[in-house]
Amino acid sequence: MAEEADSLRATYIRRLTSVLIQHVPAFWRLALSVFSGKFAKAASGNVVSDFDVNAKPTANKNDEKGGEVKYTNHTLDEVGSMVQATISAFDTKVQSTFRDFEECNILCPYMSDTIKEIAKACQTLEGKDSSPTAVKMLRTLHFEMTKLYILRLCSWMRATTKEISKDETWVTLSTLERNKSQYAISCLPLEFRDITVSAMDRIDTMILNLMSETAKSYDISQPLQEINESVRLAFLNSFLDFAGYLERFGGELTENRPNKENNYVSNGYINGTRETFVNTDGDLHKKLLVVLSNIGYCKAELSEELYSKYRHIWSPVRNNEERSSDMRDLRTSFSALEEKVLDQYTFAKSNLIRSAAQSYLLDSGIYWGAAPMVKGIRDATLDLLHILVAVHAEVYSGARPLLEKTMKILVEGLVDIFLSVFHENKTKDIRLLDANGFCQLMLELEYFETVLHTYFSPEAQQAMKSLQENLLEKACESVAEAMENPGHQRRPTRGSEDTASDDRQPSVSPDDLLVLAQQCSSDLLQGELERTRLNIACFMESTLQPTAAPAGPKPAAHSSYQAQHAPVQTSSPSFRRQQTGTSSPVVSRRRR
Repeated sequence: MAEEADSLRATYIRRLTSVLIQHVPAFWRLALSVFSGKFAKAASGNVVSDFDVNAKPTANKNDEKGGEVKYTNHTLDEVGSMVQATISAFDTKVQSTFRDFEECNILCPYMSDTIKEIAKACQTLEGKDSSPTAVKMLRTLHFEMTKLYILRLCSWMRATTKEISKDETWVTLSTLERNKSQYAISCLPLEFRDITVSAMDRIDTMILNLMSETAKSYDISQPLQEINESVRLAFLNSFLDFAGYLERFGGELTENRPNKENNYVSNGYINGTRETFVNTDGDLHKKLLVVLSNIGYCKAELSEELYSKYRHIWSPVRNNEERSSDMRDLRTSFSALEEKVLDQYTFAKSNLIRSAAQSYLLDSGIYWGAAPMVKGIRDATLDLLHILVAVHAEVYSGARPLLEKTMKILVEGLVDIFLSVFHENKTKDIRLLDANGFCQLMLELEYFETVLHTYFSPEAQQAMKSLQENLLEKACESVAEAMENPGHQRRPTRGSEDTASDDRQPSVSPDDLLVLAQQCSSDLLQGELERTRLNIACFMESTLQPTAAPAGPKPAAHSSYQAQHAPVQTSSPSFRRQQTGTSSPVVSRRRR
């Protein structure tokens, strides 16, 4: 219905223009002929040809005088005023009808065809076919209609962007559909691109026509500059609007997420089942990654592409520094939004990591005060690492440019979680940590550090160092406590003080424990890296070389700790003398 009404409006304006083109030039030429005398001469010449050639000359003179009186009742200015009144009436009708065009049909040819009709009328009336004032009035009308159309296109661009951003399909496009972009975007950014291109292409055409047509009659540099500035602001604000809608999606996902803290049960999973927990969080994480990909695509690719394509519209009125500031402002806005959504994504992943880290340290079936001999990394270590492997795959396929940044955040978060869980439980589940337990944890921490070294930031390195020092301190305390209170040692009787003194075992220094942990890593770490190479391939594709990898690299944390303490005396470590005679570097249970 709206399209039919707009079609009738366009037809109405076209007919008005046809009447103007057909009658005004002829009327103006006739007026010019009358006032120049050409019309009278032509008319009297026709009269003479109809009378007898022998008619008296005096009669002809009387006819000429009578003709002059007959055809000059109005002045040329009065005739010009009549033409201007006609143009003014045409102006009023056209403007009124043009403003009634529906915005939903703005991409249809009705408005643009109307502007073309007005431009055609301007060309027809130029020169001697109308008064200069009338032509200028038509040019002004053409300029105003073009300006109105451009502003309506700007308004439509922002309104339609808002309309398409109400819903998101959450379905990522194929590599070809997104033109091989590294961002696995949904269809939303491409729909936004189509809207922007549709509006800006028409605006570009209108401005070029305006410059080529209207500039012939008078200077439009100042009003055209205002139009260009309006277009620039609409273009930039359209991107900022779209960024706001993407931010809203991220906020809604976070707000609508079930409150895990209020729904935890004894087994640590929401609603009591692991499946519900995984499905709920997995869907949330994927949607957040889609939002993150859309933001990254707009920041890194779409904004640069479209700004470069249309910058010529407003570039004549802006210098290079101002043009650079536009893109800088856009990138800053999208970068801030990217940081916000990335925080939401990594926070959601950190919740999974924390649950796995708690299971790794507290629920793996090991009593750290009486740990078994170290034989390698435990399954719980791989279970925890697999979460990071899954995140790596997810981000690599969804937002590859953000992979390193995301993984660094999560790796640093992992170490911080280790520290947090340790401090929360150092008086409970990890109240005791014997030498075996210390070596087990140090081996696994070095395994994490070796596998994830690409993503270890300086902050993560510092946190890892702090964790290892805390473990060493706890192990020293636990071993010392065990020696002071031997659970299975015979109680001394009267007269046996000397015997008890001889049986008392020497104390253990931190250096002794570090030597044991280092020896354990030297013997087991490389083999564990080889054994689990398929599990960690995504992290070590370029660094895991079985033939060239050094055996047992010295842990950085060990070195940093030793640098702060006295040198290790490895010739006769007091605690090593208590080990059983075995080639394994693991620590056995203390002798009875």
